[in-house]
Amino acid sequence: MGYGGKIDEQRRARTLRAQSWTLADIAAELGVAKSSVSTWVRDVDFEPSPRRTARRRHPNKLQRAKAAEIERLRVEGIERVGKLTEREFLMAGLGLYAGDGAKSGGSVKFANSNPLIVVFFCDWLRTFFDIDESRMRIRLYLHDDLPLERAEAFWSQATAVPVAQFTQAHRPRARHTMRSNRHVHGCCHVIYSSTPMLREIIGMMQALMLVPSTADNPG
Repeated sequence: MGYGGKIDEQRRARTLRAQSWTLADIAAELGVAKSSVSTWVRDVDFEPSPRRTARRRHPNKLQRAKAAEIERLRVEGIERVGKLTEREFLMAGLGLYAGDGAKSGGSVKFANSNPLIVVFFCDWLRTFFDIDESRMRIRLYLHDDLPLERAEAFWSQATAVPVAQFTQAHRPRARHTMRSNRHVHGCCHVIYSSTPMLREIIGMMQALMLVPSTADNPG
């Protein structure tokens, strides 16, 4: 076969190839290069099997270490942040709006696809401003191959805004080249029409940029 080493791997590769495994799956299973697998099995009859899925493998050492580090940092982050004071909550919301909120027009508009962030913003808006709930509006950005009713129910529960107050969703056409791990509930736009409120938020955002941080005066 043109390769003198790894006899056991060669035999195993040939067996898997005869079972219609792909080169990439065999390489991953054996922990060898795909080019090596190609050399070992080039004379093995192969019949593609599109319905076969890759075998589920346990996380390797590197993956386990990565997962452990992510969890450790998550716990440390919770401990470090702790419970927000009212002022910290206000500042955090201003930071969110500075990143994902509309800065012009006559409405407060905030858009995000992460439900935790959207819930945080809605809580912030209701905490620091006098909101007329009947004027709250939601508009969804959702590809046309995803179910609208399910997305509306999801975001209605998250935002506590009735579906009756949702405006017409923007439904762009899905493309076959689009990634498969799209946001199944789409992107949520929270809208509250109030020019004075928007100006108040913008004013606080601008003031926030002028507040000296403790890093400027560590003593």
